Amino acid sequence: MTARVLMFQGTGSDVGKSLIVAGLARALVARGIKVLPFKPQNMSNNAAVTVDGGEIGRAQALQARAARVPPSVHMNPVLLKPQSEVGAQIVVQGRVYGRANAADYQRIKPELLPLVIESFARVKSEADIVLIEGAGSASEVNLRDNDIANMGFARAAQAPVVLIGDIDRGGVIASLVGTKAVIGAGDAKLIRGFIVNKFRGDPALFARGMATIAEATGWEALGLVPFFAEARLLPAEDALALDGARPAKPGARIKIAVPILPHIANFDDLDPLDAEPAVDLKRVRPGEVLPGDADLVILPGSKATIADLAALRAAGFEIDIAAHLRRGGTVLGLCGGYQMLGRAVHDPNGIEGLAASAPGLGLLDVETTLSDEKRLEPATGVTSDRTPFAGYEMHMGVTEGPDCGRPFAYLADGSAEGAISADGRVIGTYIHGLFADDRQRSAWLERFAPGGRSVVAYDTLIEETLDKLAAHLSAHVSIDRLLTLAR
Repeated sequence: MTARVLMFQGTGSDVGKSLIVAGLARALVARGIKVLPFKPQNMSNNAAVTVDGGEIGRAQALQARAARVPPSVHMNPVLLKPQSEVGAQIVVQGRVYGRANAADYQRIKPELLPLVIESFARVKSEADIVLIEGAGSASEVNLRDNDIANMGFARAAQAPVVLIGDIDRGGVIASLVGTKAVIGAGDAKLIRGFIVNKFRGDPALFARGMATIAEATGWEALGLVPFFAEARLLPAEDALALDGARPAKPGARIKIAVPILPHIANFDDLDPLDAEPAVDLKRVRPGEVLPGDADLVILPGSKATIADLAALRAAGFEIDIAAHLRRGGTVLGLCGGYQMLGRAVHDPNGIEGLAASAPGLGLLDVETTLSDEKRLEPATGVTSDRTPFAGYEMHMGVTEGPDCGRPFAYLADGSAEGAISADGRVIGTYIHGLFADDRQRSAWLERFAPGGRSVVAYDTLIEETLDKLAAHLSAHVSIDRLLTLAR
């Protein structure tokens, strides 16, 4: 039996495509349907390690979890990881394929399409239905030639399309109707209906709006989805999510500050901390000052360590971090943040751009040399305080130096990992997903607020939120109609 397919595209980025696919996947699985997610091309520095030893966008890993299946590299065969304003690392079927600027990538796309179709065929052969997610905006007609992310893929796969608009950002009628106006007639025929997402208020007030869109486009109205506030609890893929408002935490006892740098990567490392009522997690943008009363400063991962080091210094964060340490604070560097903490970062082969070296913050007696070899694998073991952990590694480069003699962790094979300064207040590690482990998170909270251990079971929280998302969509989207539209 051939799997049915249905593609979800958006009028723009961050309109909720990823979460709608995740919620629908969980809702369909509850009906006994085998669902697999697929995104032909993704652009994100928030990635996940797969069971088959590669990497995919974080959203597809969450969608696989929603569908109760292991993530596979074939669910997201092309992943672009921006390393500059115009260039990106290209990951194909889980492995680094090369690097290209935006113009060069447009010329590379035709050679990637057969690999995308190959991965799609593998996913399709294992499912009852494949839920496909587009990328960015369906109306980017300037990128339509050789497109493999939206309408180009829909045409190649003959996949019917549902278009999603975000009413929360305003102009949803114009964005949906405008998409019909600018795309080609053949592409428009593939769009079978639309969903308006993130609605706030009385749905009756937008009934005429839904009718107007349907009349102007000829597309079927498939749902008006109210704003789902608990979406903030799920790992986000788009860095735009970092700007979202967070609920106040008047009872918080621990303050953690995180400088947000231009090429931040794997920022879902922060989500489990943000979910804790005892933690006030401050995301600090350039132009702002790291709070003087922070207990912990975390330097998160980066896709361009040397460039982000320069941005950190330009923002004055280096001075803030030094002051934080003088006050007795603690600094934790994760992956790229770990590399920044050392004496220097060397990129002799131009892995991140031009070949260069840059002085680090000098807070750990280590140096990092970037290389083409990428370490992608699960990581388990114990930290130096004997607390167990389970996470993963995803990095290019080797970090060495005297402070590695005080490792942060010991991996399951007995090897040492990471580094700690002589006074114990500067810590570096390549382990991602550390705080998603309840045992680790509890130990860190206890360190800064004795008796303030974790009250969140993080895996359970994610599962319960996915179930709530599925119920939310089931109440506001015609899932039976979506199944009828799937081809």
